[in-house]
Amino acid sequence: MSQGNTIGVRSLVVVGMKKQELIHLHGLLSEVRNRFETQTDSTFDLSAYDEQTTRPTSIHHSKNDHREAVLKLANDLTTSMMSEETETVAPHAD
Repeated sequence: MSQGNTIGVRSLVVVGMKKQELIHLHGLLSEVRNRFETQTDSTFDLSAYDEQTTRPTSIHHSKNDHREAVLKLANDLTTSMMSEETETVAPHAD
């Protein structure tokens, strides 16, 4: 399932996003990481993302650098979130 999420993000990133939009998306994904880690009191395994040097504040890096960083961060986040998901919520109507 995480692959489906990554493919969705990959499509967005590949199809005509401007550098500024990629930087904004990069920052939003970074905020998702921070909030989820805070709420779950855990740290994600984001080794693929952490190995590269482009961060949301690296505005001097190229558009392609931010594209790759966004893809790695999105993939690492979805993989980590899927492994954190342990509680099953029963479906019900309001």
